[in-house]
Amino acid sequence: MESPDQPTRKFTRRHLLTFLIPSLIGIFLFMAPVPYTDGDNEGLSIPIAVLAKTMLALLGDHAVTLAVLMVSISAIFSSIYIFCKPSWLVNNRFLASLFRVTVGWYATRMLGFVFILLAYFEVGPAAIYHEDTGGLILHDLLPTLLCVFTFAGMLLPLLLNYGLLEFIGTMLTKIMRPVFRLPGRCTVDSLASWLGDGSVGVLLTSKQYEEKFYTKREAAVIATSFSAVSITFALVVLAEVRLEHMFVPFYLTVCVAGFVAAIITPRIPPLSLIKNEFIDGSTEAADREKIPAGHSLFSWSKHLALTRASKANSVRTQLKEGLQNVCDMILGVLPVIMAVGTVALVISENTPIFDYLGKPFIPLLELMRLPEAEAASRTLVVGFADMFVPAIIAGGSIESDMTRFVIAALSVTQLIYLSEVGALILGSKIPLKLWQLFIIFITRTLITLPVIILMAHLIFRN
Repeated sequence: MESPDQPTRKFTRRHLLTFLIPSLIGIFLFMAPVPYTDGDNEGLSIPIAVLAKTMLALLGDHAVTLAVLMVSISAIFSSIYIFCKPSWLVNNRFLASLFRVTVGWYATRMLGFVFILLAYFEVGPAAIYHEDTGGLILHDLLPTLLCVFTFAGMLLPLLLNYGLLEFIGTMLTKIMRPVFRLPGRCTVDSLASWLGDGSVGVLLTSKQYEEKFYTKREAAVIATSFSAVSITFALVVLAEVRLEHMFVPFYLTVCVAGFVAAIITPRIPPLSLIKNEFIDGSTEAADREKIPAGHSLFSWSKHLALTRASKANSVRTQLKEGLQNVCDMILGVLPVIMAVGTVALVISENTPIFDYLGKPFIPLLELMRLPEAEAASRTLVVGFADMFVPAIIAGGSIESDMTRFVIAALSVTQLIYLSEVGALILGSKIPLKLWQLFIIFITRTLITLPVIILMAHLIFRN
């Protein structure tokens, strides 16, 4: 961000149009609700999601094969880089950035490679390729993410490179900084998640972290507290527990609980202990968000936006950057999701671990007078594996409407589930480890659960 002490620049109409046109296109593609019909289901989505779903429909079964190919390329070329180090790979900056990984991430890519082959050919242990474990990740999740990454990666420069985030970020800093201890530009990440998909919000956050717009603490907080579940997916969860008619009170409950968690969670460990420094170890300037003398909030927001727009590269360069984004997302993240998501779901489906982890919540649920507390307890922690699993359990085994309502709302506000968002965070450069994600998940559960149950008692009191 430009220093407030620098003199005000003169901008032309061309700079204004360079800011407005790509930014408005980006807002439309990533945030504008549009009607969308998927089979017999009608609702709202965003253009990026519609494009992804259209691509998925056109690819059909080939999408699964393409996902297998991408994970295979990631594993094979990473192996070539580590063990052979050919000059054509080592000396190419772009290829090296894709396939030069640490030992830990190499092992994760190879595990994802093994899992995806077993799931694709349905060989080996059935627990890995079963339709509720590796088969679910391969056939339901990876093809969707492949298509989302393709369009989101190509079009992210519209949000990032033309001044939109500088404008919105500066305008909203006086709200976001005191309330959430975050820069105002993170509202764009949240909106992209809320209207589109949580994965888009994580990707947007990761990209800005790498470009030094967010510190380590800010990136970790935004990824774990503001990568909200989309309205569309919230509807799917609510339908699974047979409460579609209660969407308005349901989403109101989700918003209230999420707001409370977003205020409290960043102020306690482990998020509060993450260093407030940039990816390269540098610290933020004291006047990073200061408005200089002679400027109003709006004029300084506009100045920063036009400054960014004036530095925008050619369309060809932006397309090249978009293509690099796509490759980085697909080759870097899909293997991680296949590995981590499959392991989490195998544990969930074949062991009582999540049942045991849920038992300490029984006294709390009984204290708050939640019907069927014991049955509900086993759903509270299983959402760490996959957000949809609690709704599946509740929809099939719990009779109380109020309890199903609470479980559905909690699964949406917990945010961090390893089959997608958690794996995306682990696969990014955002400085969070698996154990930290689990602690944040439990923390969000403990914070949001009383809020949700209180709201449920108010809603179901009649």
